[in-house]
Amino acid sequence: MALHLLFESASGYSLFHAYGLDEIGQNTEAVLDLTRFSKVIKLTSFHPFSSALDALNQCNAISEGIMTEELRNFLEMNLPKVKDGKKAKFSLGVAEPKVGSQVFEVTKIPCQSNEFVLELLRGVRLHFDRFIKDLKPSDLEKAQLGLGHSYSRAKVKFNVNRVDNMVIQAIFLLDTLDKDINSFSMRVREWYSWHFPELAKIVNDNYLYAKIAKFAENKSDLSENHIPELSELVGDEEKAKEIVEAAKASMGQDLSPIDLINVQQFAQRVINLSEYRKKLYEYLVTKMNDIAPNLASLIGEVVGARLISHAGSLSNLAKCPSSTLQILGTEKALFRALKTQGNTPKYGLIFHSSFIGRASARNKGRIARYLANRCSIVSRIDCFSEGNTSVFGQKLREQVEERLDFYDKGVAPRKNVDVMKDAIESVLNVAEKDAGFRTIPFLVYTLDVVCFRRRKSRSWRHN
Repeated sequence: MALHLLFESASGYSLFHAYGLDEIGQNTEAVLDLTRFSKVIKLTSFHPFSSALDALNQCNAISEGIMTEELRNFLEMNLPKVKDGKKAKFSLGVAEPKVGSQVFEVTKIPCQSNEFVLELLRGVRLHFDRFIKDLKPSDLEKAQLGLGHSYSRAKVKFNVNRVDNMVIQAIFLLDTLDKDINSFSMRVREWYSWHFPELAKIVNDNYLYAKIAKFAENKSDLSENHIPELSELVGDEEKAKEIVEAAKASMGQDLSPIDLINVQQFAQRVINLSEYRKKLYEYLVTKMNDIAPNLASLIGEVVGARLISHAGSLSNLAKCPSSTLQILGTEKALFRALKTQGNTPKYGLIFHSSFIGRASARNKGRIARYLANRCSIVSRIDCFSEGNTSVFGQKLREQVEERLDFYDKGVAPRKNVDVMKDAIESVLNVAEKDAGFRTIPFLVYTLDVVCFRRRKSRSWRHN
């Protein structure tokens, strides 16, 4: 059976015919020798791309496993026609199996992609400039470099996860800052306590302690004249007077001026980090309300951001079933329990939600399962909806509150259909005021999820 090879380069499509493959057999080293390789591989046709934009479009299509009309015409013009009902006497070797499957579906041209074909294409790529006349190696390198840059820019520009990348980075940095600020604050307390140990018992907040340590400097200099300024820092005049009185009778040792300067500088660093942490939290809240408003309304910005970060993206989180979302973040405990045949964990990252803490011990697992189910719904709405609304998150949060009351007091909660109808009516009212808000696609999706698919999910059994 004759073998043809399809090679996609930065300059165009090429079609090669393989003759006498028995001469090289399965010897992959033969592809490195141009003399031997050129005897078995012959160029039959070459179709150059019309422009750099055309090359980029063809490259995007090949990477997604799509056969373009241009590629189809090229293959049909240069390959033997396959008659209906008869088996082809040739095959086409391709590098991408997805492209080969679509070529076969559309044109009925049999395709193959195996190690031997890939080795032949490797030889073609290595000696490609020798097969094409009037093609300089420098021209091919420029075409490859330009297409590579354009393809990379297009992938970054059209990356569906590019927006929630900011949330992932922000929540990572927020968690790191929390650990660092806590460690540095403990170091400020320990360092300054050698000079003023009584202050640690009066001021419990680390941020206030660092501000007072920077303001007080030498404890022996504190007097009644500093009480108004201390009152502004602490927010309590009685506590400010207590600090001044404690400074007068302090048992701490005296520090040299250079030691006090270093303590002040370090306290200022801790203050700056704490203030930056507040700004970063505000930024995270803003981004979460833009990217996943329903998830933020239901479970909170920080917990929602941690779920997105652990899943990798909002789209990955939307693909997770509620049973997976429930234990997201407890992978080690889960596999340890499966290995030792112990009890599997009931909750992962969603444990930090206030709903889990408010539930009684016997109902924590039930409310975690219910909350994971609601998070799964709102994450899909946030991911696939074209509009930006937090109505569904607010309504489902009310439903979780009702479920808590049901577990504690026995008050019957509303049904899922009624809750979703209220949410959809609220969204439609907003849509009437804002004509540019497209509601139909994600309303249909929401109704499909809530009303028709719940029989297929185990987590809906507790509704």
